[in-house]
Amino acid sequence: MPTYVIFTREITTDQSSLDKYMENVRPTLDGHSVKVLSAYGSQQALEGQEPEGVVLLEFPSKADALAWYHSPDYADVVKYRFQGARYRVVMVDSN
Repeated sequence: MPTYVIFTREITTDQSSLDKYMENVRPTLDGHSVKVLSAYGSQQALEGQEPEGVVLLEFPSKADALAWYHSPDYADVVKYRFQGARYRVVMVDSN
């Protein structure tokens, strides 16, 4: 059953740290079964405040999503996201 990981960037706090994250995050997906369905495409808020950006990833399963999220490669990069912006990240199973 596919699982989706959705990143919404709420506010940028340190652009240089966020730039480091953006430069280094894509290679962390290598070797993982993942489809990037959308990455900072155009958006339109239908309700609530529009976030700065949205990324939507599809994994074959929750285990695959967590394997990437908790991988050593991502751990080396995610610190820059934490320093550079406030995100909301949710994992959603498909029905």
